[in-house]
Amino acid sequence: MFKWLKKKTNDAHLEKTDHDLPEEGIGPSPNEPQDDQPLKNEAETVAGKSMLKKTYPAEEPIKGTEDSIPTTEKKGLFKRLRDGLSKTRSALAGRLDSLILGKREITEEVLDELEEILFTSDIGVSTTEHLLDTVRKKVARKELRDAELLKAAIRQQIIAYLNVPQPAAAEPKPGEPLVIMVIGINGVGKTTTIGKTAHRLKSEGKSVMLVAADTFRAAAVEQLTIWGERAAAEVVKQGTGADPSAVVFDGLSAAMARNIDVVIIDTAGRLHTKVNLMDELQKINRTAAKKIPGAPHQVWLVLDATTGQNALSQAELFNKAIGLTGIVITKLDGTAKGGIVIGICRQLRVPVIYIGIGEKVDDLRPFDGQEFVKAILD
Repeated sequence: MFKWLKKKTNDAHLEKTDHDLPEEGIGPSPNEPQDDQPLKNEAETVAGKSMLKKTYPAEEPIKGTEDSIPTTEKKGLFKRLRDGLSKTRSALAGRLDSLILGKREITEEVLDELEEILFTSDIGVSTTEHLLDTVRKKVARKELRDAELLKAAIRQQIIAYLNVPQPAAAEPKPGEPLVIMVIGINGVGKTTTIGKTAHRLKSEGKSVMLVAADTFRAAAVEQLTIWGERAAAEVVKQGTGADPSAVVFDGLSAAMARNIDVVIIDTAGRLHTKVNLMDELQKINRTAAKKIPGAPHQVWLVLDATTGQNALSQAELFNKAIGLTGIVITKLDGTAKGGIVIGICRQLRVPVIYIGIGEKVDDLRPFDGQEFVKAILD
């Protein structure tokens, strides 16, 4: 996933043992400070375990944590993915199988029913129309003579939609951290996504710093601090009401001084329709670029799958305002609207990099288009 990060050669990295993140729900920890507890006003950092030393990158990129997983365990991971997407699979594959059962020809009636199935799976009007048009052309060219081949044709086309290349983006220079800015509206799971990503990076031997630039919501700083402690990552923070851009500037300065590998910036949840709030994101973006040219190197938008087509509207406006390099879609286990993943990939051509299929730390999964299609259609 993080192809711009390279393998470390320092032996100290190999001896490092990270904290294990407890398999908890996404809600606040029992030890999390409540909203009415005061925050410290002065800038401070919360240190995790002794930080890893920066070394020059080797030529071979680090492989994802799942690349070396034994086959039997991979099957178990896929089963969890399939179970997590069970509601979407029931809405899509279940109805699709019922549609083609016993039918030998692809009639207009079959195509009308297919349109309803796709639309109600939240694939979206535009993507549904494009998919149906593709199927109709195949039927007209006699490429689809049998209704039983219809499902295979749909699978092939959906995989093509999901195959979105990574956009060209600046990469950090040697000695500079990779900077990721995470954005999205309130309640989509930004802080949880940041915490789980930090844990994944730490397990790969990376030093991680979290920057609490959400200074608007009272409990946001404490929530991020708790995730930082769980993932053994440093957290740079200030008090409620502080200038988010100033927090980012301080965080990047600290990261440079301490040779941190990855900096993840948390931002305030905001409605994508509020111009002044979107302007604040752009200010954070400019501040990061002044401190580290090319930063933020990645801008991730976190979306809640349960919002269906509204998630697509959010993605379009955020992409226009700030420019996205990746999308994280959470809460897919709680909805039958998983088709939104397909619509977003096709219409925005921004890659989905992670999907959330549960509350455990490893339920934030790197997105694989072929596995996703297999899980919802087979």
